Amino acid sequence: MPSRYTRTRTPSRRRRTRFPLAALILVLALAAAVALWPKLFSHTSDPLSPGASNTGLRDAGLVVTVEGVERIDAQAAQTLLDGIPSSDGSSGDARYDRDLFGQRWADLDRNGCDQRNDVLRRDLTTFVVQPGTQNCVVASGVLNDLYGGDSIRFVKGEQTSADVQIDHVVPLSWAWRHGAFAWPADQRERFANDFDNLLAVDGPTNTSKSDSGPAEWMPPRREFACEYVARFTVVLAEYDLGVDRADRSAIESALDTCP
Repeated sequence: MPSRYTRTRTPSRRRRTRFPLAALILVLALAAAVALWPKLFSHTSDPLSPGASNTGLRDAGLVVTVEGVERIDAQAAQTLLDGIPSSDGSSGDARYDRDLFGQRWADLDRNGCDQRNDVLRRDLTTFVVQPGTQNCVVASGVLNDLYGGDSIRFVKGEQTSADVQIDHVVPLSWAWRHGAFAWPADQRERFANDFDNLLAVDGPTNTSKSDSGPAEWMPPRREFACEYVARFTVVLAEYDLGVDRADRSAIESALDTCP
C-alpha cells in the first residue's frame, strides 16, 4: 500500500521551442538586403548604345565588358579627363563663324555620301534610301533617341527633316572657345564631320542644347549621362581641346553615375 507521502507523477510534456515571428521577419529582411546590396549601393547605366559609333570610346580605352555587356569604364574616363588641360573658354578677339569649320556635311571619307546621311544610316534602327541616290540619301527611318529615350519617325522633307538632327557632341562654338580658334581650316572641317563627335538625335532636344557644354546642358535621359560625357571627353582628348572648370566638374559628376 503506497505511503501517503508518495506522489504519482504523470509524464511531463516536452515544451516546444517556437521560433519568434519577429525574428523570422528579421532574418528574411537581412537576406533580402544582402541580395540587393550591389543594386542599392552602386550606380547603374545602360550598355553602350547600339548603332552609334563606339570606335572612339574603344580606341581611347574607355570600354569595359561586364558579364558580356560593354559599358563605360568610369575610372579610365576620369584618368583621360585628368590629362585634359584647363581653359577659360575664351577665344580672345577671334570671332566664331560656322563657315570657318568648312563645308557642312562634307564627304571626308570619300564614300560618295555626305556625313549627315552616313550618320542617319548608322544611327537609325531601320531606314529606307531615296531611289537614284546610289544608296545614300535616307528618305525615312526610325530613331531610338539617345538623349530623350523616345522612338522618333524620320521622314525627309522641308517640314519633317528637322525632327531628327545631327548633333555635335562637342558643339562647334564651344570647341572654338576652347582652342579650335587656333586650328588650321582643314582640322576644323575634320572636327565638324568626325563620326566620334556626331549623333543623330531628337531635333527639338538638340535645339535646346545649342552650343552648351555639360555644365549648362545634359541629356534629359539620365541613363545616357555617363556615356555622353565619356564621348565628350574622348573628343576633347583627340583634338587637344581644353575644358573650363564648370564643365570639368559637370563631367566628373556624370562619371559618378557610371557603374
